[in-house]
Amino acid sequence: MKIYINRKPTETSASNLAELAAELSLPPAGVALALNAKMIQRVDWENTQLSDGAEIIVIKAVCGG
Repeated sequence: MKIYINRKPTETSASNLAELAAELSLPPAGVALALNAKMIQRVDWENTQLSDGAEIIVIKAVCGG
């Protein structure tokens, strides 16, 4: 299916946010995901289904100044 990750069109076979995070090799901490402008808690990623055209925002925490 075609989704958008940080506004970039992307093809994925993931059916939920947990599968998408694994597909993207996201680290186990320091990352937040928003689906269609709504933040989704990590504990809910496995139960949050993706659909064609979904808009995902990936936010990665960084340290520094």
